[in-house]
Amino acid sequence: MIVEAVELFHVRLPLVFPFETSFGREDDKDCLLVRVEAGGRAGWGEVSTMPAPLYNEETNATAWHVLADFLIPALLGKDVRPGDLPDRFRAIRRHHMAKAGLEAALWDLQAQEQGTSLARALGGTRDRIEVGVSLGIEPALGELLDRVDRFLPQGYRRVKLKIKPGWDVEVVRAVRRHFGDIGLQVDANSAYTLADAPVFRAMDDEGLLMIEQPLAEDDIVDHAQLQAQLKTPICLDESIVTPDDARKALDLGSCRVINVKQARLGGVTNAVRVHDLCQRRGVPVWCGGMLETGVGRALNLALASLPNFSLPADLSASDRYFEQDIIDPPVSLGPDGTIAVPDGVGLGFRVLEDRIGRVTLRHARFKATRGRPAGSARPGKTAARRRPEPEGGRAPGATRRPGEPGRRPPG
Repeated sequence: MIVEAVELFHVRLPLVFPFETSFGREDDKDCLLVRVEAGGRAGWGEVSTMPAPLYNEETNATAWHVLADFLIPALLGKDVRPGDLPDRFRAIRRHHMAKAGLEAALWDLQAQEQGTSLARALGGTRDRIEVGVSLGIEPALGELLDRVDRFLPQGYRRVKLKIKPGWDVEVVRAVRRHFGDIGLQVDANSAYTLADAPVFRAMDDEGLLMIEQPLAEDDIVDHAQLQAQLKTPICLDESIVTPDDARKALDLGSCRVINVKQARLGGVTNAVRVHDLCQRRGVPVWCGGMLETGVGRALNLALASLPNFSLPADLSASDRYFEQDIIDPPVSLGPDGTIAVPDGVGLGFRVLEDRIGRVTLRHARFKATRGRPAGSARPGKTAARRRPEPEGGRAPGATRRPGEPGRRPPG
């Protein structure tokens, strides 16, 4: 398919309640959306960056820059398929979330072109996904217990607790005492070092499903040492940014579970490669999330329908995060703790462009030009260095604050 035009939207949606992790607090979902036009169709993707480089090194501002100046010019006017993008973008180092958002829109387009759902296009085998709820750090333990008590009756299959030094062992024990034998796991988001191994040994008898990313975000060596001391499986998240990282971690014994986030891995193509590797090795995976809007959530539901996603996903219903999502219908939770995999063509949801216009802070449109596509290279020049001029500025009805993109860092 020939990429005719690409649009970028910087959006901000208020969260129903704040979400705090070991690295900061989020009051809004602040990210980028990508819309790609090809063959009379439009595909949507989400760039799961944040205003500050706290989860990884990317931000909304860096992603906008890399997309506008490098990735989009490399595709305008070209015949591309989403599975080709990891190789096509290999020379551009990292910037995985920026790449993933663009690839997501192309997967949506390819499924539309094939007249099938994205799940079927990816080889999915499930029509419903078991899901859990992820709960952030609260000002007081009682408030966390109230949150758990609110979500368990809705049917969620497991609860994930964010932890940090000083908010860990006693929190886990309190939740276990109050709620008994529920599916329970913790996520440290790299807040600890190997010297903190006693903290995790103290959790080892609490029947946790897993301990997610306890140590540094770029480590697989110390994680192997920690895993050897524990019977509870370690799950790696931030440490796995390529399929080769997954292979190395499994070879070293750094983990027994991997959280597959397509955004962190540079897109669906690499996410499927990690899924397939783990399936061959007999290692379970689950689909992680980044508090996505409905656009990103729809993609993740399709991905999570692959057969080796055998643990509950971080794919809560839309109303877990937003009063009003940007897709219709919103993602909803069944009473059995599962969410239906969309079976409509492409993403399987209607993207609410009017709603997107109302929450957009910044907008740009990039279009291939006649003869030579905008951003293409003259002889001896590098195509990715030439930027197509965007058309327009903000989406209709959008507002933009001084200094956007970006806002204060969480916390």
